[in-house]
Amino acid sequence: MNDLRGRLASVLIAIATALVIVTASVTPFLSQRWVSFAQERAQVTAWTGFTQEQVDAVTASILHDLIFGPPAFDVEVDGVPVLKEREQQHMRDVRTVFGGLYVAAALSVVVLLVASRWRDRVRLWGAVKGGSIGLIVGTAVLGVVGFVAFDQLFEVFHEIFFPAGSYDFDPATDRLVQLFPFQFWEESAMAVGVVIIVVAALVAWVARRRGARARAQLASAVPSVAPVAATSDAG
Repeated sequence: MNDLRGRLASVLIAIATALVIVTASVTPFLSQRWVSFAQERAQVTAWTGFTQEQVDAVTASILHDLIFGPPAFDVEVDGVPVLKEREQQHMRDVRTVFGGLYVAAALSVVVLLVASRWRDRVRLWGAVKGGSIGLIVGTAVLGVVGFVAFDQLFEVFHEIFFPAGSYDFDPATDRLVQLFPFQFWEESAMAVGVVIIVVAALVAWVARRRGARARAQLASAVPSVAPVAATSDAG
């Protein structure tokens, strides 16, 4: 029974580790600096017809509503709303997805804080390393799939997390996909994947070292039993 609980705890710790790493890796890409950089690479000014200053102002407003709220997404350019109601609703759905991610990450932090008191340090650090390595493998597999079929992977992602039909937009008329075109998402996903792998590899390395130290301490704490030499009576 205790071993079963230990295995379940290890799985929970591994999942929590992966979720925290993913959230920590994604967060920097919600910054205005990265989004503006990726938009320039994707030539968003050509897609939208806006100046770079207008693109930056619109994006800053969208990011503010996404991260801090309220989720109105009603930014205007020259008195005209940039996003239609359907696009605004999709961004509210995006905010819900991100909110779910951060709630899961917060719960994962609690799990890891509780797990930090676990006396079995070897199993604890083994679970952290396992979660990190599993995340590296999963991210690498998704990276390979995305490299050869990113549009299909992008579609599957939306099918999983968003209501059917709520995310189909026309680049010729809808500002949301003009502001965040396919190239923007492709390059951002690649960058996020690289960061996840690097962070997970670092965590796995630390966990391996801590686990080795815990095993060494455990071995040194086990009392050694000296062999008893056999004796015989001379008389």
